[in-house]
Amino acid sequence: MSDLNCGSGGGATTYAQLRIASIFIILVGSTSGALFPVLANRTSWLHVPKAVFDFAKYFGSGVIIATAFIHLLSPAMSELSSPCLSPAWLEYPYALALALLSIFSIFIVELVAFRWGTAKLAALGMRHDTHGHGLGAHAAHGPEGVITGGDSNSEKIKGDLESAHDHEHPDLDATGQIIGVFILEFGVLLHSMLIGLTLAVDPDFKILFVVIIFHQTFEGLGVGTRLAHLQLPSKYNYVAICGALLYGITTPLGIAVGLGVQTTYNPNSTTASIVSGVLDSLSAGILLYTGLVELLAHEFIFNKEMINGSNRHVAYAISCMLFGCGIMALLGRWA
Repeated sequence: MSDLNCGSGGGATTYAQLRIASIFIILVGSTSGALFPVLANRTSWLHVPKAVFDFAKYFGSGVIIATAFIHLLSPAMSELSSPCLSPAWLEYPYALALALLSIFSIFIVELVAFRWGTAKLAALGMRHDTHGHGLGAHAAHGPEGVITGGDSNSEKIKGDLESAHDHEHPDLDATGQIIGVFILEFGVLLHSMLIGLTLAVDPDFKILFVVIIFHQTFEGLGVGTRLAHLQLPSKYNYVAICGALLYGITTPLGIAVGLGVQTTYNPNSTTASIVSGVLDSLSAGILLYTGLVELLAHEFIFNKEMINGSNRHVAYAISCMLFGCGIMALLGRWA
């Protein structure tokens, strides 16, 4: 007799106390991972050497890329080919198509945002370097005012113009940066919510719980380093902290919701497979775009620090990224 259950119910109720405790344990891990880079970069009392911060940045980039492929796209393909779904779902690779749709949607949104920002800067007599990633560059970027020249007078002129720009249109740079990091966080939050729902009802709770602690902490580190690199006017300083806290509470919230519907929620049901498959596919596209375009391309290919830097520095950065990617890919063996 088949164990296939495509209807409601079916959620495991074992380890009830540990499942409740997981809400608070994962809350601490997720929030710490996301908040640590932000506080380290914005406070004087939590001083972290630049080498450690760079490691976290490149490690986090690898984590995000591996998450897209191993923890989102692969499960989405499985979910949308579930035997609980009608045969029509098997006639086309919907998971890959939805990821593709997501990638190009994000591309168009970001292109329109940058064209708008560039036009606004041009009206002020300023321009921005489309590959503007020098020292201290950030992936979640926006149009940046750039004046070429290396002497003190040109630096003073640059500073004066940037100050005037911030005074007259302080929201231009901020908008581009916030859009970039919002795109990343949106994809991660969808994934985190689904992880929480699954953990609350999965029968293999103990193994999944341990893996998700590391998964969410490492992923938080990736998100946190992106948030830490936001260069916003002082009135927007709260954005990075709010972003880190939002990431921290999402998986615990998913666990709490999952526990609330534990007796009726079946993650393998027809509806759950379709919903989670579609959301995982869209999230995969978001993280693929962010990881490959915003992180790899802008942090390496178009980054003057990488192009002109020493071979040792470039090799170190790539090694950190591959290490993060490898660790996250390995966790996919269990979750």
